[in-house]
Amino acid sequence: MLVTGRRKVLLGAGALALAAAATACGGGGGTTVSPDDIVLGADNAPVTLIEYASSTCPHCADFHAEVFDQLKTNYIDTGRVRYVFREYPTAPPAVAVAGFQVARCGGATPEQYITRLGEVFRQQQAIFSTGTMEGVRQKLIEIGMSAGLSQEQVTQCITDETGAERVRRIVEGAEQFNVTGTPTFIINGEKVEDPSVVTYEGLSRLLDAALAG
Repeated sequence: MLVTGRRKVLLGAGALALAAAATACGGGGGTTVSPDDIVLGADNAPVTLIEYASSTCPHCADFHAEVFDQLKTNYIDTGRVRYVFREYPTAPPAVAVAGFQVARCGGATPEQYITRLGEVFRQQQAIFSTGTMEGVRQKLIEIGMSAGLSQEQVTQCITDETGAERVRRIVEGAEQFNVTGTPTFIINGEKVEDPSVVTYEGLSRLLDAALAG
């Protein structure tokens, strides 16, 4: 379901052999990096950019296809920005969690995670067009195997309920920033309300202002 141009979060019980869905919200979180986060960039970077995003969110897919590479090259790789990715599932939550699990599978590094997630984003429409949860599972297995994982590894990862527990913790922590949809961005602890943040021009302007400050 799309609300004001972003995919609204929908949590509930929806395992269906993919993953248990994240449920209740409340407490925790902030700008402190935790083991649940995917982090790129220097720990001592002057600016921290947090992105809450979902593997089933088309606007998140657009951002990663159109903006992320420039963000990484010009800000993350240059040591100016520490980038923190936080998993925030949108409908259908079981599929979103499964996508996160494929990205993490086999002890993926942050770089491997972002690459795999990018492929999930790229094939997002193909995943949904299968029309069944079994079709979704098979598509995710294909994506995982193309990244060098075995079918058994991917199957185990997307049915591992610890993934839902991790996502639940992240969703709980997101309450501090009043995250209600994806993508949502936090710059140095402040939620970004400027809609231009999803463009490279808008994001770079906001990052440059934070760096100057």
